[in-house]
Amino acid sequence: MSADAEPTTAAPTTPEPATTEPATTGSAVPGTTTTGPATIRAAGDALEAGPPDAGPAASGVAVGASPPAEAGGSGQDRDDAAQPYGLPGKPLARGPFLFGLVGGLGVLTAIAIAQMVVASLSTIILIVVAMFLAVGLNPAVEALQRRGLARRGAISIVFAGVIVAFALFGLAIVPPVSQQLSEFVAAVPDYVTELGKNPTLHQLDADYQILAQLKTFVTTTLGPSLASGIMGAGLVVLNGVYTTVTLLVLMLYFLGSLHTIKDYLLRLVPSSRRARTRAISEEILTGIGGYVAGNVLISVIAGVLTWIFLSIAGVQYALALALVVALTDLIPLVGATIGAVLVTGVALLQSLPAGIACAIFFVVYQQVENYFVYPRVMKRSVDVTPAVTVIAALFGGALLGIVGALLAIPVAAAIALIIREVLVPRQEHA
Repeated sequence: MSADAEPTTAAPTTPEPATTEPATTGSAVPGTTTTGPATIRAAGDALEAGPPDAGPAASGVAVGASPPAEAGGSGQDRDDAAQPYGLPGKPLARGPFLFGLVGGLGVLTAIAIAQMVVASLSTIILIVVAMFLAVGLNPAVEALQRRGLARRGAISIVFAGVIVAFALFGLAIVPPVSQQLSEFVAAVPDYVTELGKNPTLHQLDADYQILAQLKTFVTTTLGPSLASGIMGAGLVVLNGVYTTVTLLVLMLYFLGSLHTIKDYLLRLVPSSRRARTRAISEEILTGIGGYVAGNVLISVIAGVLTWIFLSIAGVQYALALALVVALTDLIPLVGATIGAVLVTGVALLQSLPAGIACAIFFVVYQQVENYFVYPRVMKRSVDVTPAVTVIAALFGGALLGIVGALLAIPVAAAIALIIREVLVPRQEHA
């Protein structure tokens, strides 16, 4: 076996190319492509020797080795031009000082952003509510568009209806309140006169100077407090008017540019997912619009029925009380109960039978609304289980009050839709 293997190991090998040996002379054959270190040094010597007429050997060296020398020189010049101060050193990203500095700046930035959000929370809530109302009124605008109206004309009609609703609410609430206040102010002198004629109070005043102390209290403490309270109430009214006007203007702008805003936000989504995102967003907006329209319809039904009942029962200010019921019925879960308690209390102040009749009416109506009206109106807008509705309304009310409770149910419906259409299929194909 070893004798057979010897010819194999002793077989002659092919000679290595001559280019692997480094050149040792200062000349090179013209036309060769050797690029060893000696060749490069020889090319440099030839360039330093002078013009091409220095001799045949120098000319041959310059001609044969000039291309690699020029290539190397041009690359070095480009490197020097790109990095005039030399190569960059080791990055400092792993240094503890830089890491702590960047982390501290990040924390300070987060704190500053949180403070700005807290400071502008009222404005953010106003913008969100305006957008919510615009999305809720959009189905009415599109319904008018399907009847042949232009979108601008449809928006004008819907916005005019909203203005009329606000005006009717003010006309129904303000006159009764101002009338009651005027009657009270006119009756104050009579109350004071009757108190002065009371023999028991007259005897107590003779013993303890109650009227003198009361006069001192009114002039020194109660008067300035009432003045500041009236000033504060006026500021509250002005702030409410300003907020209402701002809300209406923002709602008008959002309603007019709703499609533009939606298309702009969809452009931020990758094109491969844009169609699916558009379909999901359209369903979410349709659900929000249906919820707002359904909630308003239920409130209108509650207000109209309440006004009819109070008018038949002979309760004063039936229209104003019916508007209070319609307004509070917009609040999920507890709104109808709050309105019923307020109206029943006002009716009890007028007469006991009217108060009892109001209590019976609201108990019966709430059962009808919860089991017959609400399911039929909301079944096509929001698909949320009752438990999720209660939990969402509680969390929304705890975070943002009445506004949070109003926004909680459509937000919960949107989250449920995203989970059903995005997360669940992804888990099934995982």
